[in-house]
Amino acid sequence: MAKKKRLYPKKLYDQIKTDLLNQLELNGVAGKHYENMIEDYMQFWHTKMLLQEDIKLRGVNVEYNNGGGQSGFKRNDSVTDLVKVNSQMLKILSELNLKPSKEGGKDDPKPTEDDYY
Repeated sequence: MAKKKRLYPKKLYDQIKTDLLNQLELNGVAGKHYENMIEDYMQFWHTKMLLQEDIKLRGVNVEYNNGGGQSGFKRNDSVTDLVKVNSQMLKILSELNLKPSKEGGKDDPKPTEDDYY
């Protein structure tokens, strides 16, 4: 089976998750329920990356052909799904009283192939 190309650096995924868990600890919030909410957030983050990749590859409009002689262009469903995923991610952060990390940026080293999920 061919190895799938990873869409984002594993290091970035780990940094975000660690940062959120550290913020929980600093806020004095503990418990498996809250840790599970961080896992949910990270699943949404993964989904967001996939949706962004789909939009990047196919664009905001995609061609369709329904097999009945009708064809044309329609809106890429990933665009609306991305908005919904982002909204849910913000709700999780708000519920946990957390902020996205401000670490990372232009000085970070360029990721290698082994750095991606």
